[in-house]
Order: sequence, then structure tokens, then C-alpha cells
Amino acid sequence: MEIFWYLPTMGDGRYLGTTRGAKTTDLHYFRQIAQAVDRLGYTGMLVPTGHACEDGWVVASALMEATETLKFLVAVRPGGISVSIAARMAASFDRLSSGRLLINVVTGGDPFEMRGDGIFLSHSERYEATNEFLTVWKRLMAGESVTYQGKHIQVENAKLQYVPFNRQSPPLFIGASSEAGHQVAAEHIDTYLTWAETPAMVAGKIADVRSRAEAMGREIKIGLRVQIIVRETTEEAWSAAKQLVQYVTEEDIQAAQSLLDRFDSVGQRRMTQLVRDHQEQLEISPNLWAGIGQVRGGVGTALVGNPEEVATRLREYADLGVDTFILSGYPHLEEAYRISELLFPLLPVTYPQRPEAPPWEPMGELIAENRKPKKV
Repeated sequence: MEIFWYLPTMGDGRYLGTTRGAKTTDLHYFRQIAQAVDRLGYTGMLVPTGHACEDGWVVASALMEATETLKFLVAVRPGGISVSIAARMAASFDRLSSGRLLINVVTGGDPFEMRGDGIFLSHSERYEATNEFLTVWKRLMAGESVTYQGKHIQVENAKLQYVPFNRQSPPLFIGASSEAGHQVAAEHIDTYLTWAETPAMVAGKIADVRSRAEAMGREIKIGLRVQIIVRETTEEAWSAAKQLVQYVTEEDIQAAQSLLDRFDSVGQRRMTQLVRDHQEQLEISPNLWAGIGQVRGGVGTALVGNPEEVATRLREYADLGVDTFILSGYPHLEEAYRISELLFPLLPVTYPQRPEAPPWEPMGELIAENRKPKKV
């Protein structure tokens, strides 16, 4: 198992729905989390995206030099940025970090937010744009000069002066639950991500994505995004889960659910429906609790229990084909330590190695910003 952590750039604290116990989520706090995660043996860290977050590229760049082995999973939104500009950003980060960049392809979300960012495409059109974007993206990363005329993406003689040292894209991740999303994943993506639904629901998604990838002659890895509430005893864990939402009111829940209803993301609708279907009993399968999803978008489910129980559930997902786990817990600094202490010894964790520094060479300034100087 490769274990990732989550950077809480949209806020953090001991409880949901209140400023009591809240953290000051500034660069110093982000650096604390990143350095802790780096030393504890997590493979990487998901840096979230959206209007509610600090900008992921700025934050990840600020933390690059504060870490040694940690990989950064940073979002790119096709349709919201030029493919060649995004590719330049990614290639530079990948080169300067010695290959510690992973790309999270984010296509869905809140249509209200996307219109605020100038994205007016429908759900199906966004996946069309994503397919075109990634087609051009991979060619740019390989060092090609690209002219492409698509329905949504058009470039003429686009080219990267500085490509990744291995002349290929950083590994691509995507979280998608729609048929269109599964097809894009099968064609382009290295690791398909799903939020933690019941094992049967996750198994169905994995089977569909893998069968589509196999039909195209490709293999694809699987990742799971899940919250963790682990304590030394079962009773302590469930007590911690209740404490996490003790300040959440019915008004908070109704307001949150109303906002989440406007999302056209299939994954978000599935997560929201899980909460509604189990309002009376939020443990939707053994140790899988949907209480966080009452007021939080994205992953709203948590594995709750003692170390042996939570490790068993994670291994059950691994048996379905999951090999990458993106975990989180409130508050994120303390829980990164707790989870590594209580869970890592019970799991087959793959610890990261220090990346090998790439072969930099002196070059000199480009002639007229386009031609490399002659070697003498």
C-alpha cells in the first residue's frame, strides 16, 4: 500500500461547523504538516483545489523545498487553463522537485464555482475537453511540437522548452464516477480515484474502469480517498466521531445539503445520497461512517474503529484492487502522527525513497527566447 495524506488548505480544526478548536491554516502550519508527513513515511500529499482553498500550485511550490521525499498531488482543471501553460507549470515543478509531482485531473464539481472561473461547459462537454486536453498534454510532455484543432482545445505549434527529464507526463490521477469519467480514465489516467463508498459500490466502479482500460490495452492503478478516525479502542473511536460533529446543527446540515445538491458531479451526488439514505444510522457498512458528509463536500465517509478494525477494512479495499490510499483526519497534523503510529505497523506500507537528482547541465540563455545556444 502507498499511503498519502491530505493538506487542509480550506481550513482545519478539532470539530466541524464551529471555530472552536480551529487551526490557523497559514504557511507555517502547512509546513508543519508537510514535514511531519514527509518524515512519517507517507508517499505523498493531496493538495486540494477550488475557490474554498488556497491555490494548490502556490502552496505546493512553497512546500517543495521544505520536504525531501514527499510527492505532491496537485490539481489541473481542463477547460479552466491553457493546456500549454498548465504543462509548463507542471514540467517546471517536476524538474525542480526531482520528479515529485503528481497531477490530479479535476473535471467535475460545482457549476456555480466553475462559471465564476469562466467555465461554462456542461458535464459531458467538460469530459470532452478533458480528453482533448490530455491528448495534447501528453504530446507536449514528450517534447513534441503540437498543432491541434479540437472542439474545445486549439493550439498551434505549442511546445515546451523544458520538458520533464524522463520526457513523459507526471503520473495522472482522476476521481470520476460517471460513464464519461470512467472512459477518460481508461484512455489516459494512471491512477483512478474513488471516494470510500461501501465495498460493493467501490468494486463495481473498479470493475468498470479496469474493463474499459483493458479494452484499450492499458492497465490502471486504483486509489481510495477516505477519512480515518482511529483510536486504541472501538469505544474511543466512536466517541471521537461523535465529538467531531457535536457542534453541527440541523440548520448546518440542511444548508450544506442544499449547497451540495447544485453539484453536477456524479461522485458528489452518490456521496450525498449515501448520507440521506442512512440518516438514522450513519454507519453505512461495518466501520464506515457517513457523518462527515452531512456538512462536507467531497469525501464524507470515515473508517472508524480500533487499529485492527480499521486496518482490516483498508485491507478489504486492497483486496478489491486498491493500492493507493489517500487518508485524512481532524485535525490533520495530530492525526497524521496518530495514524502512522497506530495503523502503519498493521499494513504493508510501501515507504518512499529519496528521488534521484536529475542530470542538470549548464545551458546559457535562449537566443530570441526560442533557440538554444550553440555548444562550444
